[in-house]
Amino acid sequence: MKAKTVLRRRSARLDLDQAADHYEAEAGPDVALRFVDAVEAAYRTIGERPSVGSSLWAEQLGIAGLRSRPVARFPYLIFYLEEEEHVEVWRVLHARRDIPGELAGKEI
Repeated sequence: MKAKTVLRRRSARLDLDQAADHYEAEAGPDVALRFVDAVEAAYRTIGERPSVGSSLWAEQLGIAGLRSRPVARFPYLIFYLEEEEHVEVWRVLHARRDIPGELAGKEI
């Protein structure tokens, strides 16, 4: 089966940039690069096997089809929807953020 293209919404790109900037400022450029690499690896997994993500937040928030995937070795979750031809990444959020507040009822 061919991997699906992973499209990133503007909000997801901004989330990634902000988190990488934070890691660079607090822990240095090596940690920031490891974070970006871990997110990119998660994107590849999501493209290859979109159904691997958890549907927990979809059920809690009532957003049909929403899935989340943790970022290896970092406390972040990637939120996405699988479409017929691609996977659309909505957000990349720290796991301790107010996830419902970030996702519920907002244009993501």
